[in-house]
Amino acid sequence: MRGFKIMRRYCVVVVALLLALFVMSAVALCVGRYSVDGQQLMQLLIAPFGASSESDPVVSAVVLQSRLPRIVAAILIGAALSCAGASYQAVFRNPLVSPDLLGVLSGAACGAAVMIIAGLNPLLVQAGAFTGGLIAVAAGMSIARVFKVQGLLSLLMGGLIANAVFTASLSLLKYLADPLDQLPAIVDWLLGSLAQANWSMLAWISVPMLALLAIMLRLAPLLDILSLPDEEAQSLGIAVKRQRLLLIGIATLASAMTISMAGIIGWVGLLIPHVARLLVGASHRHMMPVCAVAGALCMVLSDTLARSLSISEIPLGVITELTGALAFILVLYRVGRTLNGGKG
Repeated sequence: MRGFKIMRRYCVVVVALLLALFVMSAVALCVGRYSVDGQQLMQLLIAPFGASSESDPVVSAVVLQSRLPRIVAAILIGAALSCAGASYQAVFRNPLVSPDLLGVLSGAACGAAVMIIAGLNPLLVQAGAFTGGLIAVAAGMSIARVFKVQGLLSLLMGGLIANAVFTASLSLLKYLADPLDQLPAIVDWLLGSLAQANWSMLAWISVPMLALLAIMLRLAPLLDILSLPDEEAQSLGIAVKRQRLLLIGIATLASAMTISMAGIIGWVGLLIPHVARLLVGASHRHMMPVCAVAGALCMVLSDTLARSLSISEIPLGVITELTGALAFILVLYRVGRTLNGGKG
């Protein structure tokens, strides 16, 4: 009976989040500096089926070439960051861990800054960010092997050292950059944005991101086992070290891809897993799909706010930082009430 209630709650939450994502995506297609009403949107969407021959070319360009790719990118990024954050939190058995723990954010920022200073095109800047993130994590894990302390502590120390090195390197690159041209470009990239999202970028990045997302969802039951102490996990026949490295690698690849697409996006990977746990409990079999949909919803909402609140677009990272901090206060308040038995 209890299992039935849990499954019913899980289904209700997933359906509600999917409906909210659909509605928010429709709203995102309509709002912005160039408003599109519902009738224009419907005419545009049904035009390929021959039901309408009238579609404004301006509306078509705004919706199909500008806003729709941003929404698709936001859905991919939000889902991947949230699931990567949940994976990190399970592997490190710490609910305050986020995808930047092993230095992937500082490494990606450093890689992008190198490409910007070199004067390369945006596609190579994205490639540099992706490569830099992977190099930073590989460096952190290599440093971890130097320590004689085994397990998670060595990984944490290696990640902290790699993060410090690449953060310092980024500061040096910003100091050396041309203050009139290169430095503003680096700062703009660091603040995060989906303004550069287009169909050609999605064509090459969406398939690997969807594959990584599917793998993380498929391995959700394994996260429940890795959340246990190492001795208990090993008693269940799990090669803890190998499986931990596998999940860290998958989550890191997903995080690096999101950074290469949109720059530094904070709080999503930290906050959304907490929201998912409050909604459906701590079982990763149920939590990970909720993470994916809730993260996608969060990113679509944040990107819509970023391009709609003012005449000039607000950096996406600023929106996620502000809303994430406020939402995290509510999450902590809710957790506190739960731990205190619902009192005050």
